[in-house]
Amino acid sequence: MSGSVLLILVLNIALNYFTTQENLKKDSDLKTVLTAKQIAVAIEQSQFSSDYVERQIAYNLRIAASAAADELDPDIQNISNDNLIALSRKIGVSHITLFVRKDDDIVAVRSSDPAEIGISTKRWDYWYKALSQLFSRQPVTVKQGQILDNFWSGPFEQSYSEPDRINKWGYYYDGKRNYMINPYFQDTAIEDYLKVMSPNEIVEETKKVNNQVLEITGINPKSFGKEPLNSNGTESSFNALTNQPIRFGSYHSDNTAEEEEAVKKAVWTGENQVFLSTLNGTKVIKSFVPIFPQQRDPYVIRIVNDYAAISSVVSEQLVSHIAISVVLLEIVILGSYILAGFIIRPVQSMLGKVSEVADGHFDTRLVVKSHDELGQLGNRINAMTENLGLYTRRLEQMYEENRSVKEYLESVINQTADAIHVWDQDRVIMRVNRAFEELYGWKAREVVGRPSPIVPDYLKGEDTERLQLMLEGIQVPPMESLRQKKDGTLVEVSISTSAVRDEAGEIMGFISVSRDITSRNRMEELLRRSEKLTTVGQLAAGVAHEIRNPLTTLRGFLQFQQETQKLNPQHIDLMLSELDRINLIVSEFLILAKPQAVRFQDKDLRFILGDVVSLLDSQAHLYDVQFDLKLGQQEAMVHCEENQLKQVFINVLKNSMEAMPKGGHIRMILSLHAKDQQAMAELVIEDEGIGIPADMMAKLGEPFLTNKESGTGLGLMVSQRIIQSHGGTLEIESEEGKGTKVMIQLPLSTPEEVSTD
Repeated sequence: MSGSVLLILVLNIALNYFTTQENLKKDSDLKTVLTAKQIAVAIEQSQFSSDYVERQIAYNLRIAASAAADELDPDIQNISNDNLIALSRKIGVSHITLFVRKDDDIVAVRSSDPAEIGISTKRWDYWYKALSQLFSRQPVTVKQGQILDNFWSGPFEQSYSEPDRINKWGYYYDGKRNYMINPYFQDTAIEDYLKVMSPNEIVEETKKVNNQVLEITGINPKSFGKEPLNSNGTESSFNALTNQPIRFGSYHSDNTAEEEEAVKKAVWTGENQVFLSTLNGTKVIKSFVPIFPQQRDPYVIRIVNDYAAISSVVSEQLVSHIAISVVLLEIVILGSYILAGFIIRPVQSMLGKVSEVADGHFDTRLVVKSHDELGQLGNRINAMTENLGLYTRRLEQMYEENRSVKEYLESVINQTADAIHVWDQDRVIMRVNRAFEELYGWKAREVVGRPSPIVPDYLKGEDTERLQLMLEGIQVPPMESLRQKKDGTLVEVSISTSAVRDEAGEIMGFISVSRDITSRNRMEELLRRSEKLTTVGQLAAGVAHEIRNPLTTLRGFLQFQQETQKLNPQHIDLMLSELDRINLIVSEFLILAKPQAVRFQDKDLRFILGDVVSLLDSQAHLYDVQFDLKLGQQEAMVHCEENQLKQVFINVLKNSMEAMPKGGHIRMILSLHAKDQQAMAELVIEDEGIGIPADMMAKLGEPFLTNKESGTGLGLMVSQRIIQSHGGTLEIESEEGKGTKVMIQLPLSTPEEVSTD
């Protein structure tokens, strides 16, 4: 509590300190602006008086010039400098100078002051303009100075020949002479006048009544900062009174560039600029107040105030606030100590109980006697302790159950015969079981924390594809593949992989179960060989049976002819027919047992079917059969051996024609579609024949299975073998009495598969 109070007091002191400082700055700024405006008003009033005096002096110069014109000869050649000295004394002026007009200049030719002779006015700015207009007998349009009849008087200005003197000139030209008369005053009377009317007197009086003001300066924005200033604010390149950077007052600065920016900003925005700075090592407040007098150029009054006045007031208030804060802090500390005596004891008791709970002791209870907030807190601590004891016992029970389940699962995993390993999305193995170590030869410590070493390099692409599918949420089926043991040998395994997900459904890793299928594959190979031997035996038995019948017939005819010693032509035809039958059986058996060398090319199925239909068209007329073709307009290019496909189509179409003894229609429909991301051509041949009995459908393709009297049953087997060698499928649908449908699918050729033979 004491710390909080101390913090609040410190913040309050800091806030009061900065608030007082800012308020004093604002007050000082307000007083400074008021002072600047008072100075500006005083300067304006003195300027009006100065203008009046200048007009009177100009009038006197006009009278003196007119008197000099009456005394002087119209031709300048008849006038000497001595004449001008005498005349200036006579009419009461300091000096008289006579100017003549040259081709492109106005030059002083005669003068009572030798320093004036030879002076050129060409570079005198508006002075030269006024003199040129007088010589041309034109009205003078220069706004500076005073304009009278045939006369113009310039403002007070430093002398060109004597820069330390300030003169008042008058210029008279009436057109009756070949020169211009220039009387002027140059004496102490003018200098005293300037001192009296100068704003410096006002500045000094202002500084006397306000001891905080260190410096007051009138700044001319047009020339201030144009060239590097001297320490007193003067600059040698500005000689005229009107273009001096410092118009009045004194000027000293440690940073002229900073003040130049402030002057520009004050004139541009029309607002006073105030900032803290230093002057001769002393911290000060500088104020720049823009003044915009009527019918005159604007200027800036710079007032420098000593910051010590503000800092002393702020320091006094700071000391006062600190003293008050110390007293308040002592009162709070004493009160806190007294109040803590009533609160600390029950709080210490609660703290001891909480410490016991933190150590795992939940049996003790707090003795609560009060009903205030501390009493309520004690009751809640007792309730919390009781609940924590209950939850702790439940957690211990759950921990024991989880430990038992974990041990059981680990036992099951380690005792299972299948190799199990868990890995993350970077293929780093996180855990393996004992069967994994036995199957692959790696110990757990050798593979855990490392990328899986069991996938051969040439199978990593396949493994990556399966991983990508699982990351996309697709369940991949088990597969049979090869994996690498520690000694480098390959083992045939069946692999089942599943994703392991967290409660949010995000994939945490993967678990793979591997099973050695080397023995199973060998057994299956033995079974396949056994089945092949059985099939060969069946084929041999069938061939022997089929050949024995025609051989028996041949033997009978030959014995009969041997006995009769006669050659019967009818018997010869029958014997040749039986020999052809034997040749057919042997040829189909050879095709089935050892297919001939083939030459695959890209062919259009439409043209192959057209050739087959043309070949069988005559036979179809004999059976009263019509072919209905729907082959489409799109080409159906397949990579095939043309004669083999023709043999398949002929076998299927002949079977369809022979199944329709009363004639009918055979429909052939060719279409293109996609199957398992592979473009396929599908040919459907559908007849209206007698169909195939249901008991024969399951045995289709077996050798010597036929429902034709002269058939061998080998044609369908040979056709299936041909279609399979082309990467296609042959399927048959039939219903007895309603016809048969044969569906043949062949993959369309792609540019990569096109043969170059």
